[in-house]
Amino acid sequence: MEVENHDDVLLIEPCCASHSDRTSHHSEKTKKSLINRLSRVEGQIRGIKGLIEKDTYCDDVITQIAAVQSALNSFSKVLLEAHLKSCVTERIKDGELEVVDELLVTIQRLMKK
Repeated sequence: MEVENHDDVLLIEPCCASHSDRTSHHSEKTKKSLINRLSRVEGQIRGIKGLIEKDTYCDDVITQIAAVQSALNSFSKVLLEAHLKSCVTERIKDGELEVVDELLVTIQRLMKK
């Protein structure tokens, strides 16, 4: 399954092939891409810390915080889409309907601000 994003293309493998151990199974390319995205977010966070240390105008800091939140939301959307298309679909096909309740809780967590 391919999930396209503005920055690059992620290849997402089914993330929950084994339901009992509940681990993800991403290709090395996907894992590297996800880690790179998180590293960029980490850099943005360090940048915000530096802005605070330099007594940067609050509005400029808030703008950077919004950019970090957007990057994390984008990251979450990619993972959620892959989860829906693989793990959730597979578990429903296997008759594990409790995955729907699990998904609802996950979405509620993502939507909290």
